[in-house]
Amino acid sequence: MKTTVATRKITLCALFAALTAVCSQIAIPLPLIPINLALFSVYLAGGLLGAGAGTVSQLVFALLGAVGVPVFQGFTGGPGVLFGPTGGYIIGYLAAAWLTGWLSAKWGYTFWKLAAAMAIGLAACYLFGTVWFMILMKNGLVAALGKCVLPFLPGDAVKIALAAVLVKRLHPLLAQWIR
Repeated sequence: MKTTVATRKITLCALFAALTAVCSQIAIPLPLIPINLALFSVYLAGGLLGAGAGTVSQLVFALLGAVGVPVFQGFTGGPGVLFGPTGGYIIGYLAAAWLTGWLSAKWGYTFWKLAAAMAIGLAACYLFGTVWFMILMKNGLVAALGKCVLPFLPGDAVKIALAAVLVKRLHPLLAQWIR
């Protein structure tokens, strides 16, 4: 039986939603915001699937968690997580995947261009998440950046570097398969 491109894309969206769920569980717990590998998966989804399908994969992840499937960090789920301190970052995954995919397609798939696209995607995720955190926790910008952004930048740089290497190598193979 021959598979269609649409079937392959749907399958890949589901696989990347599952990958984000798995990467969300690989975490270093911290008091407010845990460090996990979810953004690594988000960068891969955007870079490999493109803006549309990459975003859909993260939407599937967020919706699964919203209805209670324990896909979020610490095997949690439910609307309480999305409306809690980390909810804005989960919503930010959609923006990060879209920007990474869109900018990668526009700029090309060299390491530095991919890393730049992923860094911009990260900035969008941080914007959504930090603004939500500030509103919910009634913190100012400096305090929120100190709690939610600055401690995570070194790990984010490593995730971006690894994801850029993988996307650069895998994109030609995957693009050929879903055409």
